[in-house]
Amino acid sequence: MALLEVTAVTGLSVVAGTTVTALLCVGPRQVSRAVTDADDRLREVAPYLGAALALLAAKQLTQGYRLRLSRALDWNITDELYAFEGGFVATLQRLTPEATLEFFTVSYVIGFAFLLVAPAVLYFLSGRTGQRRLKELLVAYMLNYAVGTVCYTLFVSYGPRNHLETVSGLMYRVYPQTQDLTAAVASNTNVFPSLHTSLSVAVLAVAWRSRRTHPRWTPVAAVVAAAVVYSTMYLGIHWLVDVVVGVALGVGSVSAAARIVDRAESRFTAADYDEWRGQPDHAGDD
Repeated sequence: MALLEVTAVTGLSVVAGTTVTALLCVGPRQVSRAVTDADDRLREVAPYLGAALALLAAKQLTQGYRLRLSRALDWNITDELYAFEGGFVATLQRLTPEATLEFFTVSYVIGFAFLLVAPAVLYFLSGRTGQRRLKELLVAYMLNYAVGTVCYTLFVSYGPRNHLETVSGLMYRVYPQTQDLTAAVASNTNVFPSLHTSLSVAVLAVAWRSRRTHPRWTPVAAVVAAAVVYSTMYLGIHWLVDVVVGVALGVGSVSAAARIVDRAESRFTAADYDEWRGQPDHAGDD
């Protein structure tokens, strides 16, 4: 019951936030135009969207197998992570006012979901430049999940809340119902790197690339992404190392995604041109 309630609240919040963001950052006219030619836009992004959904489905279907394989390998790097950074997260928790707990809990759960959904909708509703950014975003999502899945399978690592007595699992202690939602999509050994961080940074990196066409979205993405990244450590879920590697993965995934989309689009353009060249010229027909 708790899982259903948390999922419902998160879903409704994301829908409401995305709707408001779209109206503010795109405008009613663009939304209306997108509704008119939605079929054409869907056709254009269908290969990217289909690949992303297939990857997510495969990730969820193989989660149990990957968890068993990870435990069989038993490459536990938790001690190494702690040895590298020490009590940074514990210090961060002490220095952060307890009054911010609710804000960072909402950021971690709802803010992160919003950050994944809102830009995809935003770019879909925009013009051709928006379609290009949507493709880059979807490819960046796939790269993040692919790298994260490999790392989570190879390495067993527990977050600070599970390893140190000086670090509290604040969100799960005060809002235990949120644990049902996080447990449904990930294991507590899925720590290195932080995909909350890498995906948030990837969204921000694409937002920065689209800052001229979507100037209102960029500061929104920056604020939410910063809150999500900070929350991963303040709530005791991730180490600083997880976050640093996550930032590198997020930036790198967008850079790689831009190149991948460039090649894919140039290939499609060349194929379309060849098809056009191969058609007979009917200009002189009666």
